[in-house]
Amino acid sequence: MSQKSHEHRHALGPAGAWAMAVGGMIGGGIFSTLGVVIAVAGEWAWLSFLLGGIVALASGHSYSAMTRKIGKSGGSYAYLRYLGWNRLALAVVWILIAGYTLTVSVYAVTFGAYAANAFGAPQWVALFAAIAAIVVLAGVNLLGAVQATLLEEVAVWGKLVILLGLAGLGLWHWAPERLVLDTAQPLGLGAALVGMGVVFMAYEGFQLLSYDYEEMRDAPRTIHIAMPAAILVTMATYVLVALGATMLAGAKSIVEQEEIALAIAGRDALGTFGFIAVSIAATFSASSAINATVFATARLAESAARDGELPELFARRGERDVPWFGTLVISGVAAIFVLFGTISGLVESASFVFLMVFALVNGLAIHCRAGDRWIAIVGLAGSLGGAVMLVLYLAGFV
Repeated sequence: MSQKSHEHRHALGPAGAWAMAVGGMIGGGIFSTLGVVIAVAGEWAWLSFLLGGIVALASGHSYSAMTRKIGKSGGSYAYLRYLGWNRLALAVVWILIAGYTLTVSVYAVTFGAYAANAFGAPQWVALFAAIAAIVVLAGVNLLGAVQATLLEEVAVWGKLVILLGLAGLGLWHWAPERLVLDTAQPLGLGAALVGMGVVFMAYEGFQLLSYDYEEMRDAPRTIHIAMPAAILVTMATYVLVALGATMLAGAKSIVEQEEIALAIAGRDALGTFGFIAVSIAATFSASSAINATVFATARLAESAARDGELPELFARRGERDVPWFGTLVISGVAAIFVLFGTISGLVESASFVFLMVFALVNGLAIHCRAGDRWIAIVGLAGSLGGAVMLVLYLAGFV
């Protein structure tokens, strides 16, 4: 491999990997899910994000430990192959690729909604903007890992500044009564557990690093540092925004405007400037999530193709050392899904899928004695608990 190709192939250091993980989480997290979780958990939405973050942190420990143990990319798919459980691995890889492709479409819908709303444009403009975002970011991915990583680092810092600034303004104007969705029907702490299950999709992005392992410089050290750091920053951001933004706009307003909830909070805080700033942050955030998810999912498909589980085309890399076929297919199918997706249904379905996958990975970490056993047990119990609460909620029992 030439020196230039080697640099492209190992483009992710700790900062770039951290940015990829934060971009994958926040991009599909607080902008898409705040209204959804408040509708379920009301004033306890912030606790739902905190509990979800604890489960994600424990699960991230298991992902990092398992990836370092087997020494290759592929996430849960690769772990199952390592154990010789190939049939289960094949089922998991198809579920994950489908889930991530749907997730890209959710991020694109978020991008389109905020972009169109910022200009007061009709629904067809939102759809056009969503599809255009996927097309442009597929192009960025095809340019190579260095360009994709640079986009993540710029986008992540920009949105963190705006989100934390919005949260700070809300907390400065402390108004806890605005967290309550319906004063006539106050919710108990149990609502936070349901909310954690509903909103867990907001945390799935950190596992993308397990698919980017072979793109990293000093991979064992990079993933060990970047994964927990990304989850901690994301968890703190979610909790602060769930408190601060809701105090600004009010829980009822956020639920009614769930697709563009934070733009409404920004307007309430700083008028037109706040509205524009948050809209920019939302579009940056959704863009970075699309970028990070396409980047990692194409590499998951590539790994499966090398093992003969997917068509050989998915394993091909072009002149820029990029798995171009997987990038194009994932992006193209996601663009089609944009035409049919709704935020709440996709968020709940994706949350269930990722809770079950995280439960599997924590179980594998316990089985393989990878990392600290007690941490994996916390992740396993939390993932299964969240999945059960989500099913009970969807079935109308809670």
